[in-house]
Amino acid sequence: MSGSNQGRERYLNFFQKPTAAYILISASTSLLTALGIVMVLSSSSVKAYETTGSTYSIFFKQLLFIVVGSGALYLAIHLKRALWEKMARWGLVIGAIALVLPQIPGVGKNINGNRSWIGFGGFTIQPSEIAKVLLVLWCAMILRRFDEREERPSTFEILKAVAPAPALFLVLIMAGKDLGTAMIVMGIAFAMLFIAGVDSLTLVGTGLLGLAAVAGFVVTSPNRLQRFSAVLHPFDPGVYKLAGWQTAHSIMGLASGGFFGVGLGASRQKWANLSEANTDFIFSVIGEELGLLGTIIVLLLYVALIYGIFRTALHTKDLLNKYACAGIGAWLMLQVAVNVGSDIGVLPVVGVSLPFLSYGGSALLADFIGVGFVLSVIRRDPEVRAALRSKSRRTAE
Repeated sequence: MSGSNQGRERYLNFFQKPTAAYILISASTSLLTALGIVMVLSSSSVKAYETTGSTYSIFFKQLLFIVVGSGALYLAIHLKRALWEKMARWGLVIGAIALVLPQIPGVGKNINGNRSWIGFGGFTIQPSEIAKVLLVLWCAMILRRFDEREERPSTFEILKAVAPAPALFLVLIMAGKDLGTAMIVMGIAFAMLFIAGVDSLTLVGTGLLGLAAVAGFVVTSPNRLQRFSAVLHPFDPGVYKLAGWQTAHSIMGLASGGFFGVGLGASRQKWANLSEANTDFIFSVIGEELGLLGTIIVLLLYVALIYGIFRTALHTKDLLNKYACAGIGAWLMLQVAVNVGSDIGVLPVVGVSLPFLSYGGSALLADFIGVGFVLSVIRRDPEVRAALRSKSRRTAE
């Protein structure tokens, strides 16, 4: 009994420490990234061999992305607050320019039916990933201005000030036919309005308007309509070999993994059944190779990461930081929910990556920058800074 009490006290003491959020975010990000590189190697080996003759080609690219992303993470953590402010002020302009680039002939690239990429040497970049970070920062700056006013702003004033950025971004993203990213952007805008305290009636109306827009994009595209209908009956003979193929084989992979999985590298579905096994469906490969236990560990790591981010948002007194951290937490939570929902067959496949796990440099870079911003906010807290310095001295001794 005394042992369980001591364990509970240690648990409570950890969450009372000023560095708790910093440790949770750092540890969960590191573990997810480490697991990600292992699973990218496993899930991409067949595809890499077929396309390049080497089972390690995609793995080495992802390793390069992690090195670049880690550098961006370090810079983001140590970036001065004044520079974050400037980035927030110019976020709308920079984000809009970045989203226009894929639509320029000769610059933009069409991948899987979406024109949301630009070529850079032997690599491709998806500007919409960085635009998510810029959108969060810009909205946070606008919302801070309202909170600094003495009188309470009306809902109309908040909407009139915040809506232009996500609306413009959505138009530019949908010009490239990327409904998945558009849904995440809509979700970020909705979450930030909720965080700002917009009344429930307006939020419901905004949500219904967003759903109506998604429905409009779906019914006007036969391909999207098939994907949405495949959610209901992916194994139906008339659907299975078409839009239901990816969802059906994702479910098969998860189901065949059992509790402990079939073993690392032993996935059967990655052998041409899941064409995006290393990106959109990496969670399914994790479930097949590492089992239910592996998927639970992944979800718990995301819980720790997102909890740490929202805890930071609640504890910081700076309004820009508060709104931005909450926006980053909402963005990552939405991305995880949409990706996992697609893989388990409760949401349509819309091509959204799984943070820190899926293959891809643009998404990984954006994830690292977002987390780096949150860690920079924590490090500016005097208590946290003192605790980290004290820990560094003890380690050196």
